[in-house]
Amino acid sequence: MKKRLNIKNTLLTAAGIMLLSIALTGCSQNAAAIKETDKSTLTESASEQGDTHRVIHLEGGDTGYPNPFRHTSRGPGIAKMQLLYDSLLEKDEKGLIPWLAKSWETSGDGTVYTFHLQNNAKWHDGKPLTAEDAAFTFSYYKDHPPVSNDLLVDGEYIVTEAKALNDQTLQVTFSHFDLTFLEKAGSVRILPKHIWSGVQDPAAYDGDDAAVGSGPYRLESYNPEQGAYRYLAFNDYWGLKPAAEAIEWVPVSDRVLAFENREIDLINASADLLARYENGKAYTLKSSPSYHSYRLMINMETEPLLKDKNIRQAMAYGIDRQELVEKVARGAGSVSSMGYIPVYSQWYNPQIQQYNYDVNKAKELLGGHTYSFQLLTDNSQEGLKTAELIKLSLEKIGITVTIQSAESKTRDQALQTGDYQLLLVNSGGMGGDPDYIRTVYGSGSVTIKGWSDEAIEDLAARQSVQTDESLRKDLLGQLQEKIAEEVPMIMLYGTTDNYVYRSDDYNGWMFRYDHSKCDHNKLSYLIRE
Repeated sequence: MKKRLNIKNTLLTAAGIMLLSIALTGCSQNAAAIKETDKSTLTESASEQGDTHRVIHLEGGDTGYPNPFRHTSRGPGIAKMQLLYDSLLEKDEKGLIPWLAKSWETSGDGTVYTFHLQNNAKWHDGKPLTAEDAAFTFSYYKDHPPVSNDLLVDGEYIVTEAKALNDQTLQVTFSHFDLTFLEKAGSVRILPKHIWSGVQDPAAYDGDDAAVGSGPYRLESYNPEQGAYRYLAFNDYWGLKPAAEAIEWVPVSDRVLAFENREIDLINASADLLARYENGKAYTLKSSPSYHSYRLMINMETEPLLKDKNIRQAMAYGIDRQELVEKVARGAGSVSSMGYIPVYSQWYNPQIQQYNYDVNKAKELLGGHTYSFQLLTDNSQEGLKTAELIKLSLEKIGITVTIQSAESKTRDQALQTGDYQLLLVNSGGMGGDPDYIRTVYGSGSVTIKGWSDEAIEDLAARQSVQTDESLRKDLLGQLQEKIAEEVPMIMLYGTTDNYVYRSDDYNGWMFRYDHSKCDHNKLSYLIRE
């Protein structure tokens, strides 16, 4: 069976593909194909509408060197890297779409994928990109994991073999069937074998070719002290045409002033600023519920007292999360689900323990005991205000909090190393297939220090292979209930993302189906219909 898919309108969810694979017993699935004539027609018609001589200016900030081994682990660092490096699949407003892989087939048991690559893809140094590069990448990442590592699931590297059948055909074999493995493999950033095959320590490698990728833009300059980057359009790019001649991330002291002075082209505006732009003819407002949430990380390794579930539940009841929405997000947001999956997701279970603000319930759980903990936050205005309100709330139930603040990079490093008791962070990764819940609470996860739960790990594993949607939803519902009861970290609130830009200058900004930051999406910087 063969299906043709348009690069703009394709919806390919991992679950849907696997369900079809199971249904077609004894038959391989030809999941997607793009006609070269269709792609070129799309590119030509779109380029007539776009000014490719423009320079897009964005707010700067150091997010590390933009290759898969040296960028920071947060969204801005990942996004800059992904503009330079292509993957087998990409994502648009509806789901997964073909990219470096123009088509693929799946074995009947869903463990082997055969990808057919674009014929004319090149590296930024002019050398051709082949299936040998892709096969090398899957092998190299096993011994040299990138910062963002989708191939490690439940502590296991999921690819058992990757080999090039010819220059344009890649075969990837997985350790077992899983609903999400296509998306995970499809998101891997492909490396040039001729550069990385001789590199033993990729995190330390700083050669002139350390950022050579195959993406639509190439790195021209990077200044870590200023947090400044300059990318140039890659004129030999195989796919959709770059929408700009260059992208520059520039240092600014006041983002709103910089936007209004046309020093940058886009801002994520706070709620109190929206009236300033909503009625202005020069501005366009693009809003989306956030797939990010502020959360209070609880380190049970450094502070064993926090292993007591009653203390964690008391803190959850004792923090006025609605107050955080009103006073920090200025009403443009919502209280997060303690079961992790957002309330606006089709997979959300409304029957979970809700933890509405209740001082008396919190005190009852503490049984008259008092405690003192240190809370680390970044030094942003939003982070500091959130931390201060948490401190005031917890004081009312008998928990004293000492706030420590640091640069966001220092806070993020502490999150990785475990050098904290309580830590406040605003993190994403809560869009798309709900298997993201397994990366946080499943077996092998190191997100929550000093905590694990076998029942939760079992449910997380079982939902990932359940092809019946209603049965999977039931498993995910049970999983959310147990997570909310255990409350190993306290989900606080998410804000609404409100992006403002001048459409007369550039109108290509888009939201991916699983991500609410339009400046983080590769397709925002390419010419489309």
